Amino acid sequence: MTTFILVHGAYHGAWCYSKVKPLLESAGHKALAVDLPGHGNNVIPIEKVTFSAYVEYLSKVIDDQEEKVLLVGHSLGGMSISQVAEHKHEKIEKLVYLTALIPMNNESRMGISDRVNEDSTVARARIATQDGLASTIDDQLLKTLFYHDCSQSDLSMAKNNLVPQATEPLRAKVCLTEEKYGSVPRAYIECLRDRAIPLKMQREMVSDVPCQQVETLDTSHSPFFSAPEELAQLLILL
Repeated sequence: MTTFILVHGAYHGAWCYSKVKPLLESAGHKALAVDLPGHGNNVIPIEKVTFSAYVEYLSKVIDDQEEKVLLVGHSLGGMSISQVAEHKHEKIEKLVYLTALIPMNNESRMGISDRVNEDSTVARARIATQDGLASTIDDQLLKTLFYHDCSQSDLSMAKNNLVPQATEPLRAKVCLTEEKYGSVPRAYIECLRDRAIPLKMQREMVSDVPCQQVETLDTSHSPFFSAPEELAQLLILL
């Protein structure tokens, strides 16, 4: 039995794994989908939603498990699982980056954008909130960027649950060492038709921070909606 901890990306919450979690459980595994602070049911004031808060929360979830965990991070979740691995490397069996960001040491999410010459579509889609502490995604671009191979019901679910993404976690830098973070095996799941983190960007990140395993799904940025069975099976086989 493997214990999976499923970490969402920006704007999302544990709800995005609602199709995948039961598939892992029905295969005899333990699966925990988490709501990072400020997301889903984990409601806190936006000014308290920080990268440190993400890492502290995720570290506690790991500490609460008796066994080692397989930590899955989607999109922005790749930043959190990387930093958590620095602190909890002895409790993590493997890191799985699901079309996720892989930072280098002393790098922020925004820093990755600069390093890999990221397509600016996502940046253009962000709409700053009035207080400047967060952003939302232009409703007209949601399907195109995140869900272009997903059903209308999946799109409706997402629209009903997406929350503003605090800006601070996008600017915070990770602190990673080869001795700790680098001791944890890494796997990457490419999503071939991702428009939010295009394949070219995914492969540039893996080139800079190599992973021992690289697998592919022929999906958009949201395989947990459009290909939950394939994703669950892939996670089990990693």
